[in-house]
Amino acid sequence: MKLTSLLVSVTCLTTSAFGVNNQASISKSLSPALTSSLRTKSPSTTSALFRDPALTRGGAVPGWASYNNALDEKPITTKALTSLVGWFLGDLLVQIFVMAGSALDYKRLATLSAFGMLWHGPTGHYFYNWLDGKIPGTDAKSVFTKVAIDQILWCPVFMTVFFTYLGLVNGDSFATIGDKIKKDLFAAVQGSWKVWPLVHSVNFRFIKPKYRIPYINSFQIGFNMFLSIIGNK
Repeated sequence: MKLTSLLVSVTCLTTSAFGVNNQASISKSLSPALTSSLRTKSPSTTSALFRDPALTRGGAVPGWASYNNALDEKPITTKALTSLVGWFLGDLLVQIFVMAGSALDYKRLATLSAFGMLWHGPTGHYFYNWLDGKIPGTDAKSVFTKVAIDQILWCPVFMTVFFTYLGLVNGDSFATIGDKIKKDLFAAVQGSWKVWPLVHSVNFRFIKPKYRIPYINSFQIGFNMFLSIIGNK
């Protein structure tokens, strides 16, 4: 019950943040009789795939157009919330399926979700915008250079901040945090090298800059399961 309530709450908060409104407005272009007929006879009465784009603001994907607007109008906030959801789901899946049988650790879940919101989303926004500005283009050389910078330079910095953050939240001393970094940093970076070069090759070649963080978070959920395990050893 607690898990269900938590999931519903996070979903509602995120949806509200992206400006999705549950109230629908009837299209004025149809006559009342025709509208009534469509309501009772059309597939929209039984299938969620048939929806009025004016009502969902995203066609068959509710809230997608609103999310796009949020990326344009409030990019940092939107990407921060996107990363919050990605990190929340990553650790939640670990606790449910990998650590099956254990009670849900809400503090750990909140800690990793906060990291996604406070660090991953905002810094990703600035870093990838900077990278696109310094190395414009989607040719093979530009893509390779961006991937190399991301994985050779940015990845170790990101992982170091991640381990430091977890240590500070847990009340560890700087000596303990330093030992953790020395012990697990290279393993974390190696794990990144097995996943992200390919993901970022597609990212820098085909994905528009404003969609980089949403795209990354679609893969980050799985990778966060790995980070959740190695970060909480």
